[in-house]
Amino acid sequence: MPSMHQTESNAQAESGTLYIVATPIGNLADITLRALEVLRSVSLIAAEDTRHTRKLLSFYDIHKPLISYHSHNNRERGPELLEKIAAGISVALVTDAGTPAISDPGVLLVQQALERNLTVAVIPGPTALVSALVASGLPTHPFAFLGFPPARGANRKQFFSAHANLPMTLILYEAPQRLMRSLEDMLHSWGDRRIAIARELTKKFEEFFRGTITEAARHYAEGTRGELTLVVEGFKEGHAAEEEQQDWREELAVLLKDADRTVKEAIQEIVNRHRLPRRLAYQTALAIRDTRHRATE
Repeated sequence: MPSMHQTESNAQAESGTLYIVATPIGNLADITLRALEVLRSVSLIAAEDTRHTRKLLSFYDIHKPLISYHSHNNRERGPELLEKIAAGISVALVTDAGTPAISDPGVLLVQQALERNLTVAVIPGPTALVSALVASGLPTHPFAFLGFPPARGANRKQFFSAHANLPMTLILYEAPQRLMRSLEDMLHSWGDRRIAIARELTKKFEEFFRGTITEAARHYAEGTRGELTLVVEGFKEGHAAEEEQQDWREELAVLLKDADRTVKEAIQEIVNRHRLPRRLAYQTALAIRDTRHRATE
């Protein structure tokens, strides 16, 4: 049986290489000389969004054929790319920003290439999670990268509860339209921990927020835009979120029984007293009211 080294050498001689090339996460200057060299040398570049990648290539005067590879076509496009590599063609895989295969469909192509004993070479470079972690002010070791939370449903609830007791720094990606929901879900499942939110990393309007989850919810109450990376303090004794929040939920339930107060007034009192996101208090009030309504039916 040939050694692993011999197997890889034979594969190199007979096939091309799949290059995993990290590209800038914002500032086009954040690309390595080696990445540029590889992009100029390969026969084909597989890109998440060919229009986006063409801007980068044009900036560096690189003219290579582009083919799309993204979450909607990766299962069909992957075998096509692997056949080209097996036939001796070298392909560079890039994502819209950062390192392919990190919360990215490129992970499937890497797995498939390795299963076929094709050569995979990583050209390292920018990744948002590391930049955000280093600038967060939170412990950088150990840490766990959680990717994007599920958008909705039971999987989303399970996501936050499953990671509640991890003792290391937690890193997530999130879309701006779901930021408030995630902050509320974290507060509910994880407690009011320290958090750093990096927005538009390396771009002109790069911004960092550092504080608690409750403070972040107030800061972003009016919404935000851009790409977001969230770095959250790991679990410590005293972060028992459900127990901590039960107090204000019980207070809200008592206030809602008071006939002299409107629901709006009860919510406002809880928000002011416990410095909670209004949406969280409002949703809890609706849940309490619905529970009482079902109990009287």
